Amino acid sequence: MNPIHPTIQASTTKPTMHKALNALYVTQFLSAFADNMSLLVISGLLTRNGFSAESLALVSMAFFLPYILLAPFVGPFADKYPKALVLVAGNALKLLGIALLLIVDSSSIVMLMLCYFTVGIGAVVYSPAKYGILPELTANEQELFKANSRIEAYTILAILTGIGGGGSIVASVSPLWSSLICATLYAVSLCMTFRIPRMHGDRSIRYTQEALQFFNSASQLFRNPVTQFSLVGTGAFWMSSAVLRTAVLAWIPASLGFRSDDVQVSLILATTSIGIIAGAFFAPKLVQLKQFFKSVHFGYIMASLIFLFPWIHSTPIAIILLLAVGSMGGIFIVPMNTVLQEEGLRITGAGKTIAVQNLIENSLMLAGSGLYYAAVDRGISISGAIAFQGGILLLFLVFLSFKISKLKAQQS
Repeated sequence: MNPIHPTIQASTTKPTMHKALNALYVTQFLSAFADNMSLLVISGLLTRNGFSAESLALVSMAFFLPYILLAPFVGPFADKYPKALVLVAGNALKLLGIALLLIVDSSSIVMLMLCYFTVGIGAVVYSPAKYGILPELTANEQELFKANSRIEAYTILAILTGIGGGGSIVASVSPLWSSLICATLYAVSLCMTFRIPRMHGDRSIRYTQEALQFFNSASQLFRNPVTQFSLVGTGAFWMSSAVLRTAVLAWIPASLGFRSDDVQVSLILATTSIGIIAGAFFAPKLVQLKQFFKSVHFGYIMASLIFLFPWIHSTPIAIILLLAVGSMGGIFIVPMNTVLQEEGLRITGAGKTIAVQNLIENSLMLAGSGLYYAAVDRGISISGAIAFQGGILLLFLVFLSFKISKLKAQQS
Protein backbone atom coordinates (compact mmCIF):
# COMPACT_ATOMS: atom_id res chain seq x y z
CA MET A 1 0.00 0.00 0.00
CA ASN A 2 1.34 3.43 -0.96
CA PRO A 3 1.98 5.57 2.16
CA ILE A 4 1.10 8.79 0.31
CA HIS A 5 -2.20 7.38 -0.91
CA PRO A 6 -3.39 5.09 1.89
CA THR A 7 -6.92 4.75 0.51
CA ILE A 8 -5.86 2.92 -2.66
CA GLN A 9 -6.50 -0.80 -2.55
CA ALA A 10 -3.44 -2.89 -3.25
CA SER A 11 -5.38 -4.89 -5.80
CA THR A 12 -6.38 -1.85 -7.83
CA THR A 13 -4.67 -2.00 -11.20
CA LYS A 14 -3.12 0.94 -13.00
CA PRO A 15 -5.32 0.54 -16.12
CA THR A 16 -8.40 0.66 -13.87
CA MET A 17 -7.17 3.90 -12.28
CA HIS A 18 -6.38 5.32 -15.72
CA LYS A 19 -9.94 4.61 -16.87
CA ALA A 20 -11.30 6.09 -13.66
CA LEU A 21 -9.31 9.30 -14.17
CA ASN A 22 -10.52 9.61 -17.75
CA ALA A 23 -14.09 9.18 -16.50
CA LEU A 24 -13.45 11.90 -13.91
CA TYR A 25 -12.11 14.30 -16.58
CA VAL A 26 -15.21 13.76 -18.72
CA THR A 27 -17.46 14.14 -15.68
CA GLN A 28 -15.76 17.40 -14.70
CA PHE A 29 -15.86 18.85 -18.21
CA LEU A 30 -19.56 18.11 -18.75
CA SER A 31 -20.54 19.29 -15.27
CA ALA A 32 -18.54 22.54 -15.52
CA PHE A 33 -19.84 23.16 -19.08
CA ALA A 34 -23.43 22.78 -17.82
CA ASP A 35 -22.67 25.00 -14.79
CA ASN A 36 -21.79 27.88 -17.11
CA MET A 37 -24.60 27.12 -19.55
CA SER A 38 -27.20 26.99 -16.76
CA LEU A 39 -26.75 30.69 -15.96
CA LEU A 40 -27.37 31.53 -19.62
CA VAL A 41 -30.46 29.29 -19.69
CA ILE A 42 -31.91 31.17 -16.71
CA SER A 43 -30.87 34.51 -18.21
CA GLY A 44 -32.85 33.61 -21.34
CA LEU A 45 -35.90 32.72 -19.24
CA LEU A 46 -35.67 36.03 -17.39
CA THR A 47 -35.53 37.95 -20.67
CA ARG A 48 -38.40 35.97 -22.19
CA ASN A 49 -40.58 36.67 -19.15
CA GLY A 50 -39.87 40.40 -19.17
CA PHE A 51 -37.68 40.69 -16.08
CA SER A 52 -35.31 43.62 -15.77
CA ALA A 53 -31.62 43.26 -16.58
CA GLU A 54 -30.56 43.40 -12.94
CA SER A 55 -32.82 40.47 -11.98
CA LEU A 56 -30.06 38.06 -13.10
CA ALA A 57 -28.04 39.29 -10.10
CA LEU A 58 -30.81 38.10 -7.77
CA VAL A 59 -30.74 34.63 -9.31
CA SER A 60 -26.93 34.58 -9.08
CA MET A 61 -27.15 35.41 -5.38
CA ALA A 62 -29.28 32.29 -4.88
CA PHE A 63 -26.41 30.25 -6.38
CA PHE A 64 -23.78 31.74 -4.05
CA LEU A 65 -25.83 31.26 -0.88
CA PRO A 66 -25.26 27.47 -0.48
CA TYR A 67 -21.48 28.04 -0.62
CA ILE A 68 -21.83 30.21 2.49
CA LEU A 69 -24.38 28.15 4.39
CA LEU A 70 -22.69 24.80 3.77
CA ALA A 71 -19.03 25.89 3.83
CA PRO A 72 -18.15 24.24 7.19
CA PHE A 73 -19.82 20.94 6.26
CA VAL A 74 -19.16 20.03 2.60
CA GLY A 75 -15.50 19.16 3.14
CA PRO A 76 -16.26 16.71 5.98
CA PHE A 77 -19.17 15.31 3.93
CA ALA A 78 -16.80 14.59 1.03
CA ASP A 79 -14.39 12.83 3.41
CA LYS A 80 -17.01 10.86 5.33
CA TYR A 81 -18.50 9.09 2.29
CA PRO A 82 -16.97 7.60 -0.89
CA LYS A 83 -16.03 10.60 -3.00
CA ALA A 84 -17.34 9.00 -6.19
CA LEU A 85 -20.72 8.81 -4.44
CA VAL A 86 -20.42 12.47 -3.42
CA LEU A 87 -19.81 13.38 -7.08
CA VAL A 88 -22.99 11.50 -7.98
CA ALA A 89 -24.91 13.42 -5.29
CA GLY A 90 -23.54 16.77 -6.51
CA ASN A 91 -24.45 16.12 -10.13
CA ALA A 92 -27.86 14.75 -9.13
CA LEU A 93 -28.65 17.98 -7.26
CA LYS A 94 -27.51 20.08 -10.22
CA LEU A 95 -29.69 17.96 -12.51
CA LEU A 96 -32.63 18.42 -10.14
CA GLY A 97 -32.17 22.20 -10.20
CA ILE A 98 -32.31 22.34 -14.00
CA ALA A 99 -35.11 19.76 -14.19
CA LEU A 100 -37.19 22.00 -11.93
CA LEU A 101 -37.03 24.66 -14.65
CA LEU A 102 -39.21 22.36 -16.77
CA ILE A 103 -42.04 22.25 -14.23
CA VAL A 104 -41.97 25.48 -12.18
CA ASP A 105 -43.63 28.74 -13.17
CA SER A 106 -40.75 30.51 -14.99
CA SER A 107 -42.60 33.82 -14.72
CA SER A 108 -41.85 33.76 -10.98
CA ILE A 109 -38.42 35.11 -10.00
CA VAL A 110 -38.67 33.20 -6.71
CA MET A 111 -39.08 29.89 -8.56
CA LEU A 112 -36.10 30.64 -10.80
CA MET A 113 -34.03 31.51 -7.74
CA LEU A 114 -35.08 28.24 -6.12
CA CYS A 115 -33.93 26.31 -9.21
CA TYR A 116 -30.53 28.01 -9.25
CA PHE A 117 -30.24 27.64 -5.46
CA THR A 118 -30.61 23.88 -5.96
CA VAL A 119 -27.92 23.93 -8.66
CA GLY A 120 -25.73 25.83 -6.18
CA ILE A 121 -26.20 23.15 -3.52
CA GLY A 122 -25.09 20.57 -6.06
CA ALA A 123 -22.06 22.66 -7.01
CA VAL A 124 -20.90 23.15 -3.41
CA VAL A 125 -21.30 19.42 -2.68
CA TYR A 126 -19.49 18.46 -5.89
CA SER A 127 -16.54 20.87 -5.53
CA PRO A 128 -14.41 19.32 -2.72
CA ALA A 129 -14.91 15.77 -4.02
CA LYS A 130 -13.53 16.49 -7.50
CA TYR A 131 -10.16 17.43 -5.97
CA GLY A 132 -10.29 15.15 -2.93
CA ILE A 133 -10.72 12.05 -5.07
CA LEU A 134 -7.50 12.64 -7.04
CA PRO A 135 -5.13 11.16 -4.39
CA GLU A 136 -7.31 8.04 -4.40
CA LEU A 137 -6.95 7.62 -8.17
CA THR A 138 -3.20 8.27 -8.45
CA ALA A 139 -0.23 6.22 -7.25
CA ASN A 140 2.35 8.92 -6.48
CA GLU A 141 2.85 12.68 -6.22
CA GLN A 142 3.88 13.06 -9.88
CA GLU A 143 0.66 11.42 -11.04
CA LEU A 144 -1.30 13.56 -8.60
CA PHE A 145 0.30 16.74 -9.97
CA LYS A 146 -0.51 15.66 -13.54
CA ALA A 147 -4.10 14.83 -12.60
CA ASN A 148 -4.56 18.22 -10.90
CA SER A 149 -3.26 19.97 -14.01
CA ARG A 150 -5.66 18.07 -16.25
CA ILE A 151 -8.65 18.79 -14.02
CA GLU A 152 -7.80 22.51 -14.20
CA ALA A 153 -7.35 22.32 -17.99
CA TYR A 154 -10.71 20.61 -18.47
CA THR A 155 -12.35 23.15 -16.16
CA ILE A 156 -10.93 26.11 -18.11
CA LEU A 157 -11.98 24.53 -21.40
CA ALA A 158 -15.48 23.95 -19.99
CA ILE A 159 -15.76 27.59 -18.87
CA LEU A 160 -14.86 28.88 -22.33
CA THR A 161 -17.04 26.45 -24.25
CA GLY A 162 -19.82 26.64 -21.66
CA ILE A 163 -20.13 30.41 -22.07
CA GLY A 164 -19.55 30.47 -25.83
CA GLY A 165 -21.02 27.15 -26.92
CA GLY A 166 -23.67 27.11 -24.22
CA GLY A 167 -24.69 30.63 -25.18
CA SER A 168 -24.95 29.56 -28.82
CA ILE A 169 -27.30 26.72 -27.84
CA VAL A 170 -29.45 29.01 -25.69
CA ALA A 171 -29.68 31.57 -28.51
CA SER A 172 -30.55 28.94 -31.13
CA VAL A 173 -33.29 26.88 -29.43
CA SER A 174 -36.32 27.44 -27.20
CA PRO A 175 -35.93 27.66 -23.37
CA LEU A 176 -37.48 24.18 -23.12
CA TRP A 177 -34.84 22.64 -25.37
CA SER A 178 -31.93 24.56 -23.82
CA SER A 179 -33.07 23.37 -20.37
CA LEU A 180 -33.32 19.79 -21.64
CA ILE A 181 -29.85 19.95 -23.21
CA CYS A 182 -28.36 21.36 -19.99
CA ALA A 183 -30.11 18.65 -17.94
CA THR A 184 -28.81 15.99 -20.35
CA LEU A 185 -25.23 17.20 -19.85
CA TYR A 186 -25.62 16.86 -16.08
CA ALA A 187 -27.21 13.43 -16.54
CA VAL A 188 -24.34 12.16 -18.73
CA SER A 189 -21.82 13.61 -16.25
CA LEU A 190 -23.66 11.79 -13.47
CA CYS A 191 -23.58 8.50 -15.39
CA MET A 192 -19.83 8.82 -15.99
CA THR A 193 -19.21 8.98 -12.23
CA PHE A 194 -20.40 5.36 -11.96
CA ARG A 195 -17.19 4.39 -13.79
CA ILE A 196 -15.13 5.75 -10.88
CA PRO A 197 -14.30 3.27 -8.06
CA ARG A 198 -15.88 3.94 -4.68
CA MET A 199 -13.16 4.01 -2.05
CA HIS A 200 -14.11 3.88 1.62
CA GLY A 201 -14.79 7.13 3.42
CA ASP A 202 -14.10 7.94 7.07
CA ARG A 203 -17.36 7.33 8.94
CA SER A 204 -15.80 8.52 12.20
CA ILE A 205 -15.99 12.17 11.05
CA ARG A 206 -18.32 14.33 13.16
CA TYR A 207 -19.76 17.45 11.54
CA THR A 208 -19.91 19.55 14.73
CA GLN A 209 -16.27 18.95 15.49
CA GLU A 210 -15.25 19.66 11.90
CA ALA A 211 -17.32 22.87 11.82
CA LEU A 212 -15.51 24.14 14.93
CA GLN A 213 -12.18 23.32 13.28
CA PHE A 214 -13.31 25.20 10.17
CA PHE A 215 -13.92 28.43 12.09
CA ASN A 216 -10.67 27.96 14.00
CA SER A 217 -8.85 27.64 10.67
CA ALA A 218 -10.52 30.82 9.41
CA SER A 219 -9.35 32.66 12.53
CA GLN A 220 -5.78 31.43 12.09
CA LEU A 221 -5.67 32.45 8.43
CA PHE A 222 -6.96 35.95 9.17
CA ARG A 223 -4.43 36.45 11.96
CA ASN A 224 -1.57 35.80 9.54
CA PRO A 225 -0.73 38.95 7.50
CA VAL A 226 0.14 37.02 4.32
CA THR A 227 -2.93 34.80 4.21
CA GLN A 228 -5.20 37.67 5.28
CA PHE A 229 -3.83 39.77 2.41
CA SER A 230 -4.35 36.93 -0.06
CA LEU A 231 -7.87 36.08 1.15
CA VAL A 232 -8.99 39.69 0.79
CA GLY A 233 -7.30 39.99 -2.62
CA THR A 234 -8.72 36.81 -4.12
CA GLY A 235 -12.14 37.56 -2.62
CA ALA A 236 -12.16 41.06 -4.13
CA PHE A 237 -11.23 39.63 -7.54
CA TRP A 238 -13.98 37.01 -7.59
CA MET A 239 -16.53 39.51 -6.30
CA SER A 240 -15.71 41.77 -9.25
CA SER A 241 -15.69 38.84 -11.68
CA ALA A 242 -19.11 37.61 -10.54
CA VAL A 243 -20.67 41.07 -10.85
CA LEU A 244 -19.03 41.70 -14.22
CA ARG A 245 -20.24 38.37 -15.63
CA THR A 246 -23.81 39.23 -14.67
CA ALA A 247 -23.61 42.91 -15.59
CA VAL A 248 -21.82 42.46 -18.92
CA LEU A 249 -24.58 40.10 -20.10
CA ALA A 250 -26.92 43.10 -19.76
CA TRP A 251 -24.35 45.72 -20.79
CA ILE A 252 -23.51 44.21 -24.21
CA PRO A 253 -27.08 44.54 -25.61
CA ALA A 254 -27.59 47.97 -23.98
CA SER A 255 -24.29 49.53 -25.09
CA LEU A 256 -23.33 47.65 -28.25
CA GLY A 257 -26.77 47.30 -29.83
CA PHE A 258 -27.11 43.49 -29.86
CA ARG A 259 -30.35 41.68 -29.08
CA SER A 260 -30.17 40.02 -25.67
CA ASP A 261 -30.68 36.60 -27.28
CA ASP A 262 -27.97 37.14 -29.91
CA VAL A 263 -25.33 34.40 -29.83
CA GLN A 264 -22.60 37.07 -30.09
CA VAL A 265 -23.43 38.29 -26.57
CA SER A 266 -22.12 35.12 -24.93
CA LEU A 267 -19.17 34.94 -27.34
CA ILE A 268 -18.12 38.49 -26.44
CA LEU A 269 -18.54 37.67 -22.73
CA ALA A 270 -16.21 34.67 -23.17
CA THR A 271 -13.34 37.00 -24.07
CA THR A 272 -13.01 37.93 -20.39
CA SER A 273 -12.25 34.29 -19.54
CA ILE A 274 -9.69 34.16 -22.36
CA GLY A 275 -8.07 37.25 -20.84
CA ILE A 276 -7.92 35.64 -17.37
CA ILE A 277 -6.21 32.57 -18.83
CA ALA A 278 -3.68 34.76 -20.67
CA GLY A 279 -3.03 36.77 -17.50
CA ALA A 280 -2.57 33.60 -15.46
CA PHE A 281 0.03 32.41 -18.00
CA PHE A 282 2.06 35.64 -17.85
CA ALA A 283 1.68 36.21 -14.09
CA PRO A 284 4.81 34.21 -13.05
CA LYS A 285 6.88 36.22 -15.55
CA LEU A 286 5.60 39.59 -14.32
CA VAL A 287 5.31 39.11 -10.54
CA GLN A 288 7.92 37.35 -8.43
CA LEU A 289 6.36 35.15 -5.76
CA LYS A 290 8.54 36.70 -3.03
CA GLN A 291 6.98 40.06 -3.93
CA PHE A 292 3.47 38.77 -4.61
CA PHE A 293 1.97 41.95 -3.13
CA LYS A 294 3.09 43.81 -6.29
CA SER A 295 0.22 42.12 -8.09
CA VAL A 296 -1.92 44.87 -6.51
CA HIS A 297 -0.58 47.19 -9.24
CA PHE A 298 -2.34 45.06 -11.84
CA GLY A 299 -5.46 45.18 -9.70
CA TYR A 300 -5.38 48.97 -9.96
CA ILE A 301 -5.11 48.71 -13.75
CA MET A 302 -8.07 46.30 -13.76
CA ALA A 303 -10.15 48.73 -11.69
CA SER A 304 -9.18 51.63 -13.97
CA LEU A 305 -10.29 49.68 -17.03
CA ILE A 306 -13.65 48.91 -15.39
CA PHE A 307 -14.28 52.66 -15.12
CA LEU A 308 -14.13 52.89 -18.95
CA PHE A 309 -17.28 50.80 -19.53
CA PRO A 310 -19.74 53.77 -19.59
CA TRP A 311 -17.92 55.28 -22.58
CA ILE A 312 -17.56 52.16 -24.74
CA HIS A 313 -20.05 51.67 -27.61
CA SER A 314 -17.85 49.90 -30.16
CA THR A 315 -17.77 46.10 -30.32
CA PRO A 316 -14.06 45.76 -31.26
CA ILE A 317 -13.06 48.16 -28.47
CA ALA A 318 -15.36 46.32 -26.04
CA ILE A 319 -13.67 43.00 -26.88
CA ILE A 320 -10.23 44.54 -26.33
CA LEU A 321 -11.43 46.05 -23.03
CA LEU A 322 -12.84 42.73 -21.78
CA LEU A 323 -9.63 40.93 -22.77
CA ALA A 324 -7.58 43.55 -20.94
CA VAL A 325 -9.76 43.40 -17.80
CA GLY A 326 -9.46 39.62 -17.76
CA SER A 327 -5.70 39.69 -18.33
CA MET A 328 -5.08 42.19 -15.51
CA GLY A 329 -7.33 40.11 -13.28
CA GLY A 330 -5.38 36.93 -14.07
CA ILE A 331 -2.07 38.60 -13.21
CA PHE A 332 -3.65 40.05 -10.06
CA ILE A 333 -5.03 36.81 -8.64
CA VAL A 334 -2.50 34.07 -9.53
CA PRO A 335 0.36 35.21 -7.22
CA MET A 336 -2.08 35.69 -4.32
CA ASN A 337 -3.66 32.30 -4.92
CA THR A 338 -0.26 30.60 -5.00
CA VAL A 339 0.97 32.25 -1.80
CA LEU A 340 -2.33 31.51 -0.06
CA GLN A 341 -2.04 27.81 -0.90
CA GLU A 342 1.59 27.63 0.26
CA GLU A 343 1.08 29.56 3.52
CA GLY A 344 -2.28 27.95 4.16
CA LEU A 345 -0.76 24.48 3.83
CA ARG A 346 1.71 25.39 6.56
CA ILE A 347 -0.86 27.00 8.89
CA THR A 348 -4.01 24.87 8.67
CA GLY A 349 -3.62 22.46 5.74
CA ALA A 350 -4.59 22.75 2.08
CA GLY A 351 -8.16 21.47 2.39
CA LYS A 352 -9.16 23.80 5.23
CA THR A 353 -7.53 26.76 3.47
CA ILE A 354 -9.54 26.13 0.29
CA ALA A 355 -12.73 25.77 2.34
CA VAL A 356 -12.15 29.12 4.06
CA GLN A 357 -11.22 30.72 0.74
CA ASN A 358 -14.48 29.46 -0.79
CA LEU A 359 -16.46 30.98 2.07
CA ILE A 360 -14.79 34.40 1.74
CA GLU A 361 -15.03 34.49 -2.04
CA ASN A 362 -18.68 33.46 -2.19
CA SER A 363 -19.65 35.81 0.63
CA LEU A 364 -18.13 38.70 -1.31
CA MET A 365 -19.70 37.52 -4.58
CA LEU A 366 -23.08 37.44 -2.84
CA ALA A 367 -22.53 40.93 -1.40
CA GLY A 368 -21.26 42.31 -4.73
CA SER A 369 -24.25 40.92 -6.63
CA GLY A 370 -26.59 42.41 -4.02
CA LEU A 371 -24.99 45.85 -4.33
CA TYR A 372 -25.14 45.66 -8.13
CA TYR A 373 -28.85 44.76 -8.01
CA ALA A 374 -29.58 47.58 -5.55
CA ALA A 375 -27.68 50.11 -7.68
CA VAL A 376 -29.53 49.28 -10.91
CA ASP A 377 -32.86 48.94 -9.09
CA ARG A 378 -32.44 52.51 -7.81
CA GLY A 379 -32.04 53.88 -11.32
CA ILE A 380 -28.30 53.69 -11.99
CA SER A 381 -27.52 52.57 -15.54
CA ILE A 382 -25.86 49.21 -16.21
CA SER A 383 -22.67 51.04 -17.20
CA GLY A 384 -22.85 53.14 -14.03
CA ALA A 385 -23.35 50.03 -11.90
CA ILE A 386 -20.29 48.42 -13.49
CA ALA A 387 -18.27 51.56 -12.70
CA PHE A 388 -19.69 51.41 -9.15
CA GLN A 389 -18.30 47.88 -8.86
CA GLY A 390 -14.95 49.23 -10.05
CA GLY A 391 -15.11 51.71 -7.16
CA ILE A 392 -15.71 48.89 -4.66
CA LEU A 393 -12.72 46.99 -6.08
CA LEU A 394 -10.67 50.17 -5.74
CA LEU A 395 -11.53 50.38 -2.02
CA PHE A 396 -10.31 46.82 -1.51
CA LEU A 397 -7.08 47.65 -3.35
CA VAL A 398 -6.50 50.71 -1.17
CA PHE A 399 -6.99 48.51 1.91
CA LEU A 400 -4.43 46.03 0.54
CA SER A 401 -1.99 48.84 -0.23
CA PHE A 402 -2.01 49.86 3.44
CA LYS A 403 -1.14 46.26 4.36
CA ILE A 404 1.90 46.05 2.06
CA SER A 405 4.24 47.85 4.47
CA LYS A 406 3.41 45.28 7.16
CA LEU A 407 4.16 42.45 4.71
CA LYS A 408 7.49 44.01 3.78
CA ALA A 409 8.41 44.39 7.46
CA GLN A 410 7.57 40.71 8.05
CA GLN A 411 9.78 39.62 5.15
CA SER A 412 12.80 41.71 6.21
